[in-house]
Amino acid sequence: MKKALIQLHLAVFLWGFTGVLGKAIELDAPVLVWYRMLISAAMFLVVLGYRKEFRRLDLRSFLQLSGIGALIALHWVAFYASIQFANVSIALVCLSTASVFTALLEPLVSKKKFNWLEIGLSLLAIAGVYSIYHFQQFYGKGILWGVIAAMLSAVFTVFNKKVVDRFPARTVAGYEIGFGFLFLCCVAPFFLGANPGIKLTPTPSDWLWLGILSLACTVWAQSLSLSALKKVSSFTVTLSVNLEPVYGILLACIVFAENKQLNMGFYLGMALIIASVLLHIAFMSRKSKRDAEAELLNTP
Repeated sequence: MKKALIQLHLAVFLWGFTGVLGKAIELDAPVLVWYRMLISAAMFLVVLGYRKEFRRLDLRSFLQLSGIGALIALHWVAFYASIQFANVSIALVCLSTASVFTALLEPLVSKKKFNWLEIGLSLLAIAGVYSIYHFQQFYGKGILWGVIAAMLSAVFTVFNKKVVDRFPARTVAGYEIGFGFLFLCCVAPFFLGANPGIKLTPTPSDWLWLGILSLACTVWAQSLSLSALKKVSSFTVTLSVNLEPVYGILLACIVFAENKQLNMGFYLGMALIIASVLLHIAFMSRKSKRDAEAELLNTP
């Protein structure tokens, strides 16, 4: 469990860079995500080929992984749209609502009872997002896209939990990114038809940021998170992702001076979100300790 939590939080730290890198890249959200998935899929192709981790997929696994890949692609498009309509800080904080959707969705998918503690912590995170929106409504469209990104994140995390135990983590991530790229290729003609004048060619600096975004924040981070998902719950993953705004906002304040665009409502909201994460960690630690003591008592 300890190793899984370290892997998870390292992945979240790497994801904290995605917002800043996304803002630095001078491409619209769908085009940016298309390049990110293209480069990431190529990297996974090399890594999986070198490690001989390709696996033959049955029809069920093919449909599951391709569907999750499409959800990941849409999630990234919504996330970068949120950055473009608002800023990095707003987009990252809105991702915290993923824990709410996971707390509601995971019991339905896994046919377990609702965990009212998780739902309570999720509502605390929602209160944080509401505080941000209430005091900064001029970012309404960006906040909406951020919440859509969070919904999609919750959905693909829950469904990943059902497939990640059947294949190595890198294999799952590679197939999902590859299928996500193919999905974007299928919808690209419709998008380009509706946006004929959109910029398609990255600048030299864009290629550098796209490379870092794809290697560190996608290939490595996605593999780490899926490895962790084998040991922890979907809710733990999505609630831990609430720490992503902390890392990302600090970077955005340093690089883009976004602190000048934020007010006390934003900081109050962020404090509520951090509180939900810390409380969840505390409850998890207490539960793990109780489970360990119970196992010792039951040992003959």
